[in-house]
Amino acid sequence: MPAQILVMYKQPTDPAHFDQYYADVHTPLAKKIPGLQSLVVGRSPASVTDEPSPYYLIAELTFDSMESLGAGMASDEGKATAADLENFATGGVIILTFEAPVV
Repeated sequence: MPAQILVMYKQPTDPAHFDQYYADVHTPLAKKIPGLQSLVVGRSPASVTDEPSPYYLIAELTFDSMESLGAGMASDEGKATAADLENFATGGVIILTFEAPVV
């Protein structure tokens, strides 16, 4: 059963630095995580209310299974990607993992 990581980045203190670092450093690092099947990124997600979204960017990483996700994140590349968050995610980040059954 597919498994996903949903990473919700809150508004950064320096959006230009976030964008440059995310594109040039963090994304290439994340793409090296063993078992990663896809990486989808969405910018400026809409809120379902009249309030502005608290999120600047959302990333979805997909793996074949929860076991593959766990192994990927336990790898050197996965650990480096997680540790890298402190270098650019100045607004904070929420990370969720879940199994994604095909409906």
